[in-house]
Amino acid sequence: MTTAAACADRALVVSLALDPESTQHAIGYPTLFLLVLLGSLVPVVPTGALVSTSAAVAVHHHSPVLASLIVFVVATTAAYLGDALLYWLGLRGTRARGASRWLDRMRRHVAPDRLARAERNLERHGTAVLVISRQVPAGRLPTMLACLLAPMPLRDYLRGNVPAVLCWAATYQLLGTLGGALFPHPWQGVVAAVVLTALIAAVPTVWSHVRRTRARARTPERPTPERPAPESNQG
Repeated sequence: MTTAAACADRALVVSLALDPESTQHAIGYPTLFLLVLLGSLVPVVPTGALVSTSAAVAVHHHSPVLASLIVFVVATTAAYLGDALLYWLGLRGTRARGASRWLDRMRRHVAPDRLARAERNLERHGTAVLVISRQVPAGRLPTMLACLLAPMPLRDYLRGNVPAVLCWAATYQLLGTLGGALFPHPWQGVVAAVVLTALIAAVPTVWSHVRRTRARARTPERPTPERPAPESNQG
C-alpha cells in the first residue's frame, strides 16, 4: 500500500468517526440487518454489541429519533427472522434423520447443565421463558434447544418470540443510546456502548464462577485414607 493510499484510509476513518452521517451511511442499515440475521444463526457474532453501537451512532444523527427507530425496527426484524429460520432448521433436524445439521451444532454450543436448567424453566413458565432467555447473555440457544426437544410447534415458538426480540432490541438500544448521549463524539459513544455490552455479557460467567467457588467451599473434603506401613521382614 502506498503512502498516499494509507493517508487516504486514515482520513476516511477520521471522517467516519467525526461525522455520524457518514458513519451511518458507511455501516448502513442493510449491513446491520445482515449482521444481526447472521448472528442469530451463528452464535459467535455479537448481535447485542451491533445494536448498541448502531444506537450510539444514531444519537448523533441529524434526526436522532427517526434514526433510532430505524435501528430498532431493523434489529428486531433481523433477530426475529434469524430465530425463526434457526428454529425451523432445528425442527427439521428433530423430525428427519440427517435432514439438518443445525440441531447437532446447537448441541455443541450448549452445556448439559444449562440445557437441563432451560428445560426446567420451560416446563414451569412456558413460552414466557423466551423473553428471559433473550435478555440473558448466551441464554437464547439453551432455551431454543429445550423448545426443540420438547418439541414446541413452530407457530407457538414464533408467537412467544415476538416479545422476546422486542425486549432484547430495546435493552441493547437503550445501552447504546445512553453511551451515545453521554459523549459529544460518536466514536466515544460507540466505545461506551461496547464496554457496557461486554460488562453485561460477562455477568453470567462471573456469577457461574462465584457459584462454583461457593459450592466447592461448602463441600467438605474427604480425608485421604492412610496407607498401612509395609511390614518389615525380620529373620
